[in-house]
Amino acid sequence: MKNRNPTIPIVETETFSTDNFQKLCEYLADQDKDLKWILDTHGYPPMWTRENTFETVVHIILEQQVSLASALAALNKLKEKTNKITTEAILRLNDEEMRACYVSRQKTIYIRGLAQAIVNSDIDLESLPQMSDEEVRKILVSLKGIGNWTADVYLMFTLQRTDIFPIGDLAAVNALKRLKQLSSSTTKEEILEISEQWKPFRSVASMMLWHYYLSDPVKKKT
Repeated sequence: MKNRNPTIPIVETETFSTDNFQKLCEYLADQDKDLKWILDTHGYPPMWTRENTFETVVHIILEQQVSLASALAALNKLKEKTNKITTEAILRLNDEEMRACYVSRQKTIYIRGLAQAIVNSDIDLESLPQMSDEEVRKILVSLKGIGNWTADVYLMFTLQRTDIFPIGDLAAVNALKRLKQLSSSTTKEEILEISEQWKPFRSVASMMLWHYYLSDPVKKKT
């Protein structure tokens, strides 16, 4: 990676955008030689973002504990079935129709619960960008089937918050272990301690880890 400017001052910010994302990557690379290696070897990571919609949260629920390809296939089947994924459209589908869209019984319960919570005004997605990370997390995890991993992905991809480390994400954790050449027995607490050095930009560091994982998912850094 050439032509980087390590002297660019970084102002602490709660969100990342196209205006500052690459600068934040450069800043982290200047703080951590392993992240610098990712940038030098694989270039900038994509700035993964998603719209703040019901469909987006459905998509994240579908991604729980399955491959991204499987989740996307289910999402696309739902789109075919409903034309547009809305709370009303989802609540009209019966169990058999949900199964035909590759949605498991458990995830059907979660998605319907989310839809009903929105219909009942128990949750307002449009209000979440104005809230703190912890306020958003508290609201999301109060819903059945939404845990910290789902909240982390929503905060990072949808609200573009800068300081989230998704400890429940195996790809991010395994990438960090390979990058830092850590033992497979490294604990969750030790991983979180390592991630502390990237504050307040742990989301951006996580995207660099995912970029490394997707660019070279098997080979260790040498």
